[in-house]
Amino acid sequence: MAKIGIYGSSFDPITNVHLWTASTVAHRCRLDQVIFLPCSSKRKDKRLHTTDEHRWNMMTLAIEGNDTFVADDYEMKQEAWKLSTYETLKHFKEKYPNDDIYFIMGADLLIDIGNRKWAYAEELVKENKFIVMARNGIDMLKAISKSPILRNNDDGGTFQLIDKGLAMEISSTYIRDELALGGEPRYLLPEVCYEYVKEHRLYTS
Repeated sequence: MAKIGIYGSSFDPITNVHLWTASTVAHRCRLDQVIFLPCSSKRKDKRLHTTDEHRWNMMTLAIEGNDTFVADDYEMKQEAWKLSTYETLKHFKEKYPNDDIYFIMGADLLIDIGNRKWAYAEELVKENKFIVMARNGIDMLKAISKSPILRNNDDGGTFQLIDKGLAMEISSTYIRDELALGGEPRYLLPEVCYEYVKEHRLYTS
């Protein structure tokens, strides 16, 4: 039985922090595989800044050569009505029926789920396991205890909290802003992705 982490994000673009986070989570949580899952441009809650094709190409370039990292375009292929984390995790549990599946997310998303801002929030928590990464200013234990959904569906193994040394705040937004305004974010994303961005003139104003 393998332990698999599902790491969903816009990856717009993928950054060195994404890669470092995935590597650190895999090491600390003893994951056999991390599946990088770029979200679809069809999602109504996301405002993306380049095409699915460019995001996918950069992500696959970034993880090439790491046997623990796998790219999956499941969400990109779904119709808009079927796009929810609950449906996505259901898919991966059916795809890997003999393995343990964990959804990797930041503590800010934990709060959103606890406040029922996600579709099927209660079913999502009740039926799945989560690896939650620290975010600056968020008390993860307090967030769980304050939410009836989170605290009443926590059997001790529902949430694996990673609260040491993972609150790095350099984001895709920061990189996009630098590129748009003529800044130099070269060493904040993989070199191959930086070259791809320059070649295709992505994120320029």
